[in-house]
Amino acid sequence: MEDPLAQTVRLEGARILATLVRTVGDLGIAEDAVQEATVTALREWPGSGVPDSPRAWLTVVARHKATDLIRREGQRGRKEREATQLLDQTTPEPPEPVGAVGSDDQLRLIFVCCHPALAPESRVALALRTLCGLDVPEIAAALLTSEAAMAKRLTRTRQKIKQAGIRYRVPAAEELPARLTAVCAVVHGLYTAGHTRLAGASLLDVDLCTEAVRLARLLRELLPDEAQPEALLALLLLTEARRPARIGPDGEPVLLADQDRSRWDAAAIDEGVRLLASSLDRTEGQADPYQLQAAIAAQHAVAPTASATDWAEIARLYDLLLSVQPDSAPAALGRAVAVAEAYGTPAGLAALDALDASAPDPHDHRRTAIRAELLARLGHYAEAAATMRRSLDEPLPDPERTHRLGRIAIWEARR
Repeated sequence: MEDPLAQTVRLEGARILATLVRTVGDLGIAEDAVQEATVTALREWPGSGVPDSPRAWLTVVARHKATDLIRREGQRGRKEREATQLLDQTTPEPPEPVGAVGSDDQLRLIFVCCHPALAPESRVALALRTLCGLDVPEIAAALLTSEAAMAKRLTRTRQKIKQAGIRYRVPAAEELPARLTAVCAVVHGLYTAGHTRLAGASLLDVDLCTEAVRLARLLRELLPDEAQPEALLALLLLTEARRPARIGPDGEPVLLADQDRSRWDAAAIDEGVRLLASSLDRTEGQADPYQLQAAIAAQHAVAPTASATDWAEIARLYDLLLSVQPDSAPAALGRAVAVAEAYGTPAGLAALDALDASAPDPHDHRRTAIRAELLARLGHYAEAAATMRRSLDEPLPDPERTHRLGRIAIWEARR
């Protein structure tokens, strides 16, 4: 099975799930039906070819599977009628018009996942499962927990949704503020899942990144006077603007300092900077995490060259971010990099040592790789190579692994 085909099935399956949940009214049945339709597609498409409309094909099959599942449970009466009505819906619904936030099934399902009755970590886990189509091991790795614990969490979350009688719709206007922070976290998590893949043949999943930006736009349209979704969209645009230059012709990562900045999306950068300024105006200087992350991304985006980057300002922004998110290891890691660039490699290594002391994590391969790069800057090539080799013990996208092996080869030749 070709990886692109599997990615197509996964993405379309996640979209269909959002629609099927609304139609069936039962997340468990909808997930099982889409899973069975996905398995059928992966079995049949390699021989018969991908249909002209994969979504239409999967929608029809998933609806038939849902009908079978409902009947298989031996339910009668209303459920039996629902099955018959579902079976009749063999023509896929037309795509929602742009901006139709209230009727967008993906956004609706995010709000369902972010019901206040659910624990924050359960909201994110459920969204990653239903929206990203990630499997339990991938979600467990992303959320730094065990597969068994994640499977139990997802099961409990589905039970909670059923017991609480949560309806599959966008909440009423007065209910939105209580869910906004969690919804933004899910959209940001969706983008992160695409931007930083855990493993596989490619560094990123463009479809997931594009979908996250789409949802962020819809969320801002839904709540145009709120600062948080505006800052979130700014962050995604400023990050996404650099994507064209982030990957080389061989698929391997291109370091920020080596990227061709003429390939960055200037329009996205301009929009992101404007959105950030507008968001900051709304909060009158009381920056939230998305505003601070967007401000960091903006510093990179507006620098005409790598050497012109204001690393001292970026380090200051990371300090502010850590003041509102003191337990954020990624923010602390970003700060260590900024400190190394602004104040010298020894200062950066000291920041890494402090992070290791306060929040040790031997499985954080990015932290290990950054330490290796800083050691190499000091000419400690043997130690750098050994350190980078340790980072290969964790799951990595194939291009990232190839890149790191290349760095090891260079350093071993110099020692």
